[in-house]
Amino acid sequence: MTLNKEKKIYLAGHKGMVGSAINRTLIAKGYNNLLLQGYPGLDLIRQSEVEEFFTKEKPDVVIVAAAKVGGILANNTYRAEFIYDNLMIEANIINAAYKNGVEKLIFLGSSCIYPKLAPQPLKEEYLLSDYLEYTNEPYAIAKIAGIKLCENYYRQYGANFYSAMPTNLYGINDNFNLETSHVLPALIRKFHEAKKAERKPEGQKENVVTLWGTGTPKREFLFVDDLAEAIVFLMENINAKDLYDLGISQINIGTGEDLTIRELADIIAGIVGFNGTIEYDTSKPDGTPRKLMDVSRIHSLGWKHKTSLEDGIKEAYEWFLENVLSV
Repeated sequence: MTLNKEKKIYLAGHKGMVGSAINRTLIAKGYNNLLLQGYPGLDLIRQSEVEEFFTKEKPDVVIVAAAKVGGILANNTYRAEFIYDNLMIEANIINAAYKNGVEKLIFLGSSCIYPKLAPQPLKEEYLLSDYLEYTNEPYAIAKIAGIKLCENYYRQYGANFYSAMPTNLYGINDNFNLETSHVLPALIRKFHEAKKAERKPEGQKENVVTLWGTGTPKREFLFVDDLAEAIVFLMENINAKDLYDLGISQINIGTGEDLTIRELADIIAGIVGFNGTIEYDTSKPDGTPRKLMDVSRIHSLGWKHKTSLEDGIKEAYEWFLENVLSV
């Protein structure tokens, strides 16, 4: 099934890792009427600018990939910005979409919306069933608010708005800044820089990479281009009623497979060619013990990821070498 290729699609956040992957996928599938207005021309935190944009452009479909994102350090350091910026972005877009008669809106959240100690794998029904992980609680609360905005614009007004919850993402256009990045791109950079470091004098420990925590938490990772395929699949095939009639307000997107941070580090070290020592600073927080998504619903609808973790990391590393180090 496909939408009319001439439908006007507003992709919020098209410059980020997720948005740029969705943009590539839409173009590859023949969607050629894309609205790609970004900052500074359109500041999504300012309600007046968002409303003026929607009134002028009148998009048919909206995909909300715009967000303030970061890893555990950024989330825990910039707590106020993570809740304020994300609340404003989603509230402005979702409300303007309703007021301007948008036919379908898909809001992207994150697996951190689920409780810290929820049973594994994480089913859609576990939303709001227990306490959140403290380090990313502001971001998670903002994303939950976005989910509930979509749900209640549907329940009150019949708006065809719903949410998709990706697992941990990585890939082309990722953020490799060690202060603000997520774990996988941070590991790529750490191991690459350690590999390139000068050798220490004989007798001294050389090429040591120290990672936060114990290395035992388990995480699931999805290549961002696979997520983009899933979003376009949902756009073409799924409406809000299909989810809300099941008693859920969001649909999970992931691989259904996870591994420990220690195992991930070993894989990345091998791909990068780092042959030194990996140590773990157990005085630093681990975060949530495990975050594996139950993806049985989206599998049953006909979508499944295609890219293996090793192949995805190789592609992400190649992009890092060509686009981050060359700048």
